[in-house]
Amino acid sequence: MIHHVQLACPPGSEDALRAFYTGVLGLVEKDRPPALAARGGCWFTGYGIELHLGVEPGFVPARKAHPGLLWPDLDGLAARLAAAGYPVTWSDELPGFRRFHTSDVHGNRLEFLAPAG
Repeated sequence: MIHHVQLACPPGSEDALRAFYTGVLGLVEKDRPPALAARGGCWFTGYGIELHLGVEPGFVPARKAHPGLLWPDLDGLAARLAAAGYPVTWSDELPGFRRFHTSDVHGNRLEFLAPAG
């Protein structure tokens, strides 16, 4: 089992992260231990996943590497992302799953999927 996945973010981007990960995706921000909170970034949880966004000086978004996140309402999420102006690119290349890719507010690639059928 995986406890969490960490993605990088630029310094000072916490408000933008909250707007995307809580406002668009519907995740809940999770408190961090004080020693880690001082570093910046945000942690989010929901739908059985936990994502940590950690500050990286000289940030470059992950455009190929990505978490593959199982999601209970794939169509609803795709509609919310599109309405908020985020690209949704569907793919049928993974047998047994419906899936799409998008990018977060900083350009990190994200994949959302659900079992087909």
